[in-house]
Amino acid sequence: MGVEAHATNERVTGRRWTVRLDPLGRGRADVRVSCSRPACAAQVLPSAAAGRTAAIAHLKADLRAGPAPRPSVHCACRAEECHTHIRPAGPRERPVPWRCGGAVVLAVITDREGRWWQVMECCSRCAAAHPTAKVVATAPAAETSARNDGLRADAGASAAPAVHAPTFSAISPHFSHSATATTDTAVPQQASAPRSAARSAPRSARPTRKRPPRGRIAQRLVPHDLRPVALRDELTELGELFRAYQARSEPDLAMLADLHARKAEAFNAWAEVTADTGLRLDARRAEQAAATARLQHLHRIGQAPDGEGPAVVRLLTAPAQWNHARAVLAHVAENAPLPGAEARLLVVMVTLRTAQSGVGNLVGQDIKGLPLQDPEHLVGQLVESGWLGISGTVEELIASRPENPTRISVPSLTPDEDDPGPFTFGRKLRPKLSGWAQRVVGEKKLRKGRTGADVRLLALALATGADGEGRLGPGGEGIGLDALSSWCSVDPADLPDLVDRLTAADWLAEADVTDTLLTGRLTERVLPLGCPLT
Repeated sequence: MGVEAHATNERVTGRRWTVRLDPLGRGRADVRVSCSRPACAAQVLPSAAAGRTAAIAHLKADLRAGPAPRPSVHCACRAEECHTHIRPAGPRERPVPWRCGGAVVLAVITDREGRWWQVMECCSRCAAAHPTAKVVATAPAAETSARNDGLRADAGASAAPAVHAPTFSAISPHFSHSATATTDTAVPQQASAPRSAARSAPRSARPTRKRPPRGRIAQRLVPHDLRPVALRDELTELGELFRAYQARSEPDLAMLADLHARKAEAFNAWAEVTADTGLRLDARRAEQAAATARLQHLHRIGQAPDGEGPAVVRLLTAPAQWNHARAVLAHVAENAPLPGAEARLLVVMVTLRTAQSGVGNLVGQDIKGLPLQDPEHLVGQLVESGWLGISGTVEELIASRPENPTRISVPSLTPDEDDPGPFTFGRKLRPKLSGWAQRVVGEKKLRKGRTGADVRLLALALATGADGEGRLGPGGEGIGLDALSSWCSVDPADLPDLVDRLTAADWLAEADVTDTLLTGRLTERVLPLGCPLT
């Protein structure tokens, strides 16, 4: 009898397994879906979207096939330090069993980027403390030890029948809207049960106190006791709206600008109530974000910032893209491996092809379309210097066609663990920057005028050195000749001739070259190619 009771009371740690989505390698689009359960084999999918769909389907299949949560197990976090518990105010301690509570549930926890999903058999208190937990099933509270005692056989005849554990849906598991909803789970007490039995029920069978939902916005928790109540409700609603916006498949910059404006107003009011300087700084950043999002929206729909008249529809639409374009040109000016305008122009175009990962594709037309006198010799010099690597010979590169491009690499741009590379823009922006540069250097009138590499380098410099109205230099004060001659890799005395050629090509108007400055403005025709100074 004693051995049997000991075996009955022995508790095991709850189950835990993880489904992960991992890239197969740097620069590759395919991904691997793996599950920590021994019986599950890894899958390879062609894209992150397909991998995420397969991972969720695999997770649902595991949940349908697995048993319901067991009421007598220990919380899965008991085996190691639990990060879902609310930490004490004092020094950090290792969690102890009394911090767990409520019914045992099966919860799914995921990261915000959707790279892993962890299933955990834990107590409802731990699930409710985690912001991303979704409860898929709940077990009934453990029966009291008196049920297993043979001495209570007579009392068991008149006691209420036990509540059976719920089972999973045969179709798919149900994810609850909020993990906090499980904190009220308890076995209902029947009127016919003796009062002494109710008092002797274990702590996990008693209903826990329900707390009001707690809002979260910008990594901040909204206090329950924040007053006025309207401010607390506004902050909570804003947090939910921002999370809903992040889940959208398409951006809406007008909506985002309105959300940031509301956030700025709410954070200013919150700062007045709490006298928190950090909240005031967050409010100021929200105001700047609202202004930027509204400006980007106006640029996209072709309206002027003040609402009067049409705005310039630019090839690159956002200030961040303009700054990245200037960063690429500055990097080439400082790290060009060969002198001369032709080498500088070729290095610019190759850099934009390989800027993200250090590798890219090139065809013969990309090089023959540039104003280069001897493209084969120039490419050979770049290869001999070690700056450029190609998969074949120079002749094969010049002869390659779009259906069979040549793989190229630039070692100085290849990121590694110690050096992420000189550029910070994402993979989607790289082809936009490359297309912008091709549009500038291959502009119709520049091609018809048979302008050289030095003129087209000057066109790139002026496209990134004018303000929103096309005036050259900050505030229209002009651009220094020393900077222009260094960028174009020409003598300062040759700049007036280059300026005249750009004026003849209808790129520049009101141009004036002094001893130190070039002033003037870009023509209306080429304003869409500009990257305004901000």
